[in-house]
Amino acid sequence: MAQTALDTTPMHLLEKEDKERDAAFNKSLHGTSAEARGGLFAMRNKDAAAQKAAVDEYFKHWDGKLAGEETEEVRKARRDEYATLTRHYYNLATDLYEYGWGTSFHFCRFAAGEGFYQAIARHEHYLALQMDLKENSKVLDVGCGVGGPAREMIKFAGCNVVGFNNNDYQLQRAARYAEKTGMGSKFLGVKGDFMQMPESFAGTFDAVYAIEATVHAPRLQGVYEEIYKALKPGGVFGVYEWLMTDNYDNENPRHRQIRLGIEEGDGISNMVKISEGLAAIKGAGFELLHHEDLAERPDAVPWYYPLAGELKHVRSLGDLFTVGRMTWWGRGAVHKFIGVGEYLRLMPQGTQKTADSLAKAADCLVAGGKEKLFTPMYLMVGRKPMDAN
Repeated sequence: MAQTALDTTPMHLLEKEDKERDAAFNKSLHGTSAEARGGLFAMRNKDAAAQKAAVDEYFKHWDGKLAGEETEEVRKARRDEYATLTRHYYNLATDLYEYGWGTSFHFCRFAAGEGFYQAIARHEHYLALQMDLKENSKVLDVGCGVGGPAREMIKFAGCNVVGFNNNDYQLQRAARYAEKTGMGSKFLGVKGDFMQMPESFAGTFDAVYAIEATVHAPRLQGVYEEIYKALKPGGVFGVYEWLMTDNYDNENPRHRQIRLGIEEGDGISNMVKISEGLAAIKGAGFELLHHEDLAERPDAVPWYYPLAGELKHVRSLGDLFTVGRMTWWGRGAVHKFIGVGEYLRLMPQGTQKTADSLAKAADCLVAGGKEKLFTPMYLMVGRKPMDAN
């Protein structure tokens, strides 16, 4: 696969951070919508010109670039702008995520008869258990989203969480939720690029976790090295990683189309295979304590059932509404609703295009899961050696 060449990507190719620029764009695009209820309510309060700029900047990497014509140069262009690509993806998709999924932007395993949000929380608890998170420990959440997992970790383990994120809007929403739920004293949001973490982070965290977030890195070993530096000696890193399985063949047109559909609809510049993920965490210096593809557990209900719209697994009225949005008719209704909203100028132009991209990704995620080509939950737990500098 062409992606393997990433392991030699030098540090000088990382994007230069400009927090003042990002803050100004966030204010222009989102205004006060971070204080809105979320989902469709927040979508209505965007600046049209800023929304168009975000749409153009994001989709320039995908429009007219077909899987069958993909080249290494096209993939390199995405990797070179990994931070901008990811930031604008979440500028466009965050409200849609909250509307369709909730505030924890990740997949999970399902036990028979288990409700959607119960399963989401259990997935977070399982990672905390694997990492042995302690009361009042200092923990870094890399790619914290709007803070759903962080709040659950705080409730479950009693730890203090620093949420690290390169999207101002998500950090504002995370801070709002933390205050509303009485966790403001246990959560702190910090803006930055996980490929170049602040020097102040070095050797200060007891544990670091990442839930389906480091897939946005242009080079996995690079972000794992930054995490390694942030940990105290003996500190633990736990990650649920998005990876193509080793069944994936980049020369197979269907495989490549599935991978590219996932990347486009999920803001990913460069997804790699399980073997490369394992090489990356070891190459970063971690002692690998455990690794496993949780998608391969013999669960009665597949992880992708909500995206597939398989209503037979629904166990509550609330879950019916959540999963119903993912069925073909649910997505069709949302497509038309947003289209009408754009026509009436109640929603900014580009919202429907973003929603359609998410829908395409959902189909590719299901296909990737069913065909054993992709996993969103490759669990890796590593420790920084006690004698490390």
